[in-house]
Amino acid sequence: MNAPPTPSAPQSVSDLVTGGNRSGADAVNRNTIDKILNKPERTGIATGWGREVGSAMTYTDFVRATAAPAHLSTIRYNDKEGAREMGVDLSHQTGGMQKAAGGLIEWGLKSGWGGTENYWWRGGRFVVGKKNREYEVRIKNLGDTRMEVVLSVDGLDVVDGKAASTKKRGYIVTPRQTLVVKGFRTSHEAVASFKFSSVSSSYANLRHGETRNVGVIGLAVFHEKGATPQAEMIRRAGARPFAEAPLIRARE
Repeated sequence: MNAPPTPSAPQSVSDLVTGGNRSGADAVNRNTIDKILNKPERTGIATGWGREVGSAMTYTDFVRATAAPAHLSTIRYNDKEGAREMGVDLSHQTGGMQKAAGGLIEWGLKSGWGGTENYWWRGGRFVVGKKNREYEVRIKNLGDTRMEVVLSVDGLDVVDGKAASTKKRGYIVTPRQTLVVKGFRTSHEAVASFKFSSVSSSYANLRHGETRNVGVIGLAVFHEKGATPQAEMIRRAGARPFAEAPLIRARE
C-alpha cells in the first residue's frame, strides 16, 4: 500500500506505545484465499484493511498498577440491515461518545463528517456503520494521570494485528488529551485505516481466516503504578445502591 497519507482530524496526543510487533498485509497468502473462497458469505459488516495513513508512534516507559486491566469496555457494530437482524432497537439514538473506566475515559467511533449512528443495546453501545466508509477510534483521558489502553477490533490487537489479549501492551493516553487510533499499525510511521467492509473482505478473515469475533471493538484500561487516579470519581463510580445483605423474607 503506497497511497500517500490523507488529511484527517488532528491527533491531540502522539501515539505512544509500550511495545508490540507490527501487523502486515503479507500474511495474506494462497491458503487463506482458498479458505475465503470456500466459506459462505456472512451478512453485515466487519473491519477491512484500508489505505495507509500517517500516524507516528514512539515508545515510553509505563508500569501497570495491576496485571489485570482496571476496566473493560466494548462497542458493538454492524450495518443497519445487520443491526435489524440482530434485534437492535433503532428507534432511540444516543450520543457518539460513552464513558468508561469509572468516568475516567470517554471513547467512541467517528466515521466521516457525519459521525456514526449510536444506539444503546443490551447494556452497551451499538454503532451502525456503512460499508466502504473509514472510521477511527477516539479515546479521551478525562483524569489527571496517564493511562494505558489496549484496543482490539474484531478480536485483533490494533498494534500487531494478531489475536487480542490484555497481556499485550498498548497506547498511552496522557491526562486531558485525546488519542485517535486510525487503523491497524503497519510501521512506526503509519497504519492501515479501519474501513467498514464485508465480512469476507475483513482483515480478520483475509489474514486469519476467522470471522468469529467480527463486529466488536474492545478497550482495556490500565492505571500506572504509583499514580493516584481521581479518588473521588472512582469512589462514586463504585458506590452501591443496596449495600446491606437482603432480608430472608420480604416485608408485606
